[in-house]
Amino acid sequence: MTKLSVNINKLATLRNSRGGNNPDLIKAAKDIERFGADGITIHPRPDERHIRYDDVFELKKVVTTEFNIEGNCTEQKFVDLVLTNKPTQVTLVPDTLGQLTSNHGWNTIEHAAYLKEMIGIFKKAGIRVSIFVDPVVEMIEGAKATGTDRIELYTESYAKQFYSNREKAIEPFIVAAKKANDLGLGINAGHDLDRVNLGHFVKNIPGLLEVSIGHAVICDAIYLGLENAVQIYKRQLKR
Repeated sequence: MTKLSVNINKLATLRNSRGGNNPDLIKAAKDIERFGADGITIHPRPDERHIRYDDVFELKKVVTTEFNIEGNCTEQKFVDLVLTNKPTQVTLVPDTLGQLTSNHGWNTIEHAAYLKEMIGIFKKAGIRVSIFVDPVVEMIEGAKATGTDRIELYTESYAKQFYSNREKAIEPFIVAAKKANDLGLGINAGHDLDRVNLGHFVKNIPGLLEVSIGHAVICDAIYLGLENAVQIYKRQLKR
């Protein structure tokens, strides 16, 4: 069964908007695990507008499932943070400084040498590495050459096309996943997946190991409750 890693950035954003510690990020992470999530994902950014660097150290103490830290490895502070905390997985995302949210995958051909160097650093520290990629066969082949353990398929295009033509939306992701399987790469996925489009994606992507979902889970939790939301998403992952 595909694992669900819940991204808790939005909870940190809510906390930071008023100062103090409400909602309590550490308690929320522990509760999300208790409600059935298979992992906790965070994406600290240099401006600390949601996850703060101090949060990472506190979360490392309490997360008992898989701990996934996403971020831009061109920031040395991020690299040091990951190496110090040694999460289960680091997901490398080609964000620019001040970017609102991730919006594209790595060009694994153009940045092959750089990615190979950075991936080697994290793997030497015993950290599983995933890199954010678009569903393009050439980028999947390039990812294999970098030495990464996994890829994370960037799923915004799927989510945008889902309601108008779900079969057309899923097609490039099926092709990309088959190529990744052929090359022996693990497959993760994330970005704009929600409780409506998730089931179709999971059923059609061979070898999908993990989805990372934050915004939609937290939005649904406002109406459905956090425990119920997590369990609804878990049920969508059953093939």
